Amino acid sequence: MPAVREDIRDFLRRAPGSILVEVTGAAGSTPRDTDAFMLVSEREIFATIGGGQLEYMAIDQARRALRSGAAAAPMSVPLGPEIGQCCGGRVGLSFTAMNPALARDLIARSDREMALRPHVYVFGAGHVGDALAMALSLAPLRVVLVDTREDELVASTVPRIETCLTAMPEAVVRDAPAGSSFVVLTHDHALDFLITAEALKRNDAAYVGMIGSKTKRTTFRNWLSREIGQPDLFTRLVCPIGGTFVKDKRPAVIAALATAEIMTAALTWAGARQDAVPVRD
Repeated sequence: MPAVREDIRDFLRRAPGSILVEVTGAAGSTPRDTDAFMLVSEREIFATIGGGQLEYMAIDQARRALRSGAAAAPMSVPLGPEIGQCCGGRVGLSFTAMNPALARDLIARSDREMALRPHVYVFGAGHVGDALAMALSLAPLRVVLVDTREDELVASTVPRIETCLTAMPEAVVRDAPAGSSFVVLTHDHALDFLITAEALKRNDAAYVGMIGSKTKRTTFRNWLSREIGQPDLFTRLVCPIGGTFVKDKRPAVIAALATAEIMTAALTWAGARQDAVPVRD
């Protein structure tokens, strides 16, 4: 199934006369960098330039331009006590009225960003899997919820993610792109072990995690040695997911802790890969 999310196409269809607000300069400490933008219509906004008083001023400027029909002048805003935002830097903003060519450029930009998002595969659509997929859906990730049970996937109400029904989840691991993260929390320990072992065989995985206790962790390590003959793979496994510092087993708590862990691993891997790409003249 395709991802279900608020797409820039949907906003532009609803508000073809909106204004594009872009961060053109970011000196010192600022809420966002020069890759940030938002769209402002008379009633809605899409995306964000960082929130706070700065964003309020930008929205007000854009909507005054929409009402008057005049072009909005650029802004250069010091983030100090005078606007009640003490970041300490300075932000430059530009305002551009939407037109068909600009809309096409923004859609292409959004599609490129989506295509570059790290993949996270959540195996198991039970209570914790559903909570984890929901938490991950809020992050700039491409989330795929995988299960062997159709009824569990149908029951999931998580927006902005893809779902995958398969009788062979280990094949999904093999077909995933480099830099993917794999989080395993199915309804069956044997299936958990099978999927996790397949993920650990990949040297290009950003993260491999499995839900479990100390007993399950020990059992899996013994199983790896006995059945796979590769006990060294175990060193790359995160189990339990979300760490052990917070002793709370509620699905939402596990999901929140694991999301930060997964996001850190995924972005670290992506950043390291970009740094390794040679610069061409």
